Amino acid sequence: MRFRPKRQNIDNIDVSPLIDMVFILLIFFMVTTTFVKDMKLDLNRPSAASASKASSKVIRVYIDNGSEIYIDNQPVKLWAVQSKLRDLLRGNNEKAVLVVSDTSIPVERLIDVVDECRMSGAKDVAVSTSKEMG
Repeated sequence: MRFRPKRQNIDNIDVSPLIDMVFILLIFFMVTTTFVKDMKLDLNRPSAASASKASSKVIRVYIDNGSEIYIDNQPVKLWAVQSKLRDLLRGNNEKAVLVVSDTSIPVERLIDVVDECRMSGAKDVAVSTSKEMG
């Protein structure tokens, strides 16, 4: 005589631990993801044949076509660039600054901004370009 084990009918499955794990993973990925924020200025960048891609960890200084300077999406006067960058570079290991400018700004303005960036303690100051194709 064969004995059959009793089968238990499972009416419902508890999915709350699964939902908890999904939310924990979602929170983990949201916290560890880095977002690259770029300003929404309409700039016509100069071009260069020797351009290379910049790191995403550099501090970006923007100069728009009206010669206004922006750091962290906030307008900054030329005389305040050095102190603002010094504060930002204090916690940055790379100490690199990328100046993103428009093609129509005067060269004197660009040189003044680059000088202020160097005087703030930045070891590497670069000017953003759009790389020429071909």
